[in-house]
Amino acid sequence: MSGLLVRDCAQIVTPDGAGKVLVHEDAAILCEDGRIAAVGEPGRFAGHKGETISIHGGVATPGLVDSHTHLIFGGNRANELELRAQGATYQDVAAAGGGIKSTVASTRGLTLDHMVQIGRTRVRVAMAMGTTTMEAKSGYGLDLETEARTLQAYRALSAEGPVEIRATYLGLHAVPEGIGKAEYVAEACDRILPELANRGLVDAVDAFVEVGYFDEADAKRLATAAEQYRLALHLHVDQFHDAGGAALARVLGATSADHLEHTGAAGIEAMAESEVVPVLVPGSVVGLGLHRFPDAHAMLRAGLPVALATDFNPGSSPTLSLPLVMALACRYMSMTPAEALCATTANAARALRLGDRGSLKPGMRADLALWSASDYREIATYFGINLCSGTVIEGTPYLASQ
Repeated sequence: MSGLLVRDCAQIVTPDGAGKVLVHEDAAILCEDGRIAAVGEPGRFAGHKGETISIHGGVATPGLVDSHTHLIFGGNRANELELRAQGATYQDVAAAGGGIKSTVASTRGLTLDHMVQIGRTRVRVAMAMGTTTMEAKSGYGLDLETEARTLQAYRALSAEGPVEIRATYLGLHAVPEGIGKAEYVAEACDRILPELANRGLVDAVDAFVEVGYFDEADAKRLATAAEQYRLALHLHVDQFHDAGGAALARVLGATSADHLEHTGAAGIEAMAESEVVPVLVPGSVVGLGLHRFPDAHAMLRAGLPVALATDFNPGSSPTLSLPLVMALACRYMSMTPAEALCATTANAARALRLGDRGSLKPGMRADLALWSASDYREIATYFGINLCSGTVIEGTPYLASQ
């Protein structure tokens, strides 16, 4: 036998459907040609002659998949934390010229090389906490030049590896200064998106459907434009109000509906009757000092494949830690550690249309997260402490000790 053998695992844990996990105790896992070859008792791999690593009684899970990030942006919005501590809301900050528009001004001045440098640093931080695949959005340019540059940076980072990045054009994020909303929507859908798609820079599109930003008609226009290029559709919906965003995601055939803090029973039912994956981002609730979390428990009862993501961004969720997000989900959204692990692996991969990862079953891509723990439930138990001891991506180990 050749390839990579990961041995001395107290547990090898993989999603087994419907929010449950399969736990192999005192086991080893063999990776060959970038794929999972076998999982089982150590004795069955006695003839292995390839590379071997020991995790010394730790836990191996599928590599974590972060299905919603705003990875590259310029500047910071540290002042907003101070403003919110003084009582300002997200909407108040935006109305005063802060928020997304503030980041747009900083991002437009970045060169491609600077964007790649920024992105590379952040990818390494995420990888050090178990992330092996990421989605990353543009949306802090709001013009063709900056949006293209951001998406080029994602393509460059993904090619550089080892973390694969799926690139999303968040064309409808905010309306830039000096242009009306209708004119900007037309610009984004009819000029910018076709250019980006024809250059092969984008895997999906996204829109922020919220009072004061974009509405149902705008999202439909973007979805229609994206359909011509067979791009996936993600939607930011129901973050601050239940405006029927989850049902809209179903109508438009969205791959995912993200946020959903205010989604009620009708929206949950609509998603349950579709292929929409709910992507929940509790970090943004905590980051804004709010208290209304998505009703993950109701979504799980309805049979939905709930995913969790960081929503990494400079304003509301400045974290790249999926283990922290898992910890929040277990404490504030009534999710079990097994459900949280499924939500950051198999279900998150489903939200990105990546059927070859998120599981440690034979034939799947050999992406693993390795943990200094004896029980997988510790991953969501601890927070503010990084238990990740390394990752394996397509069968190649990247250990924290190296």
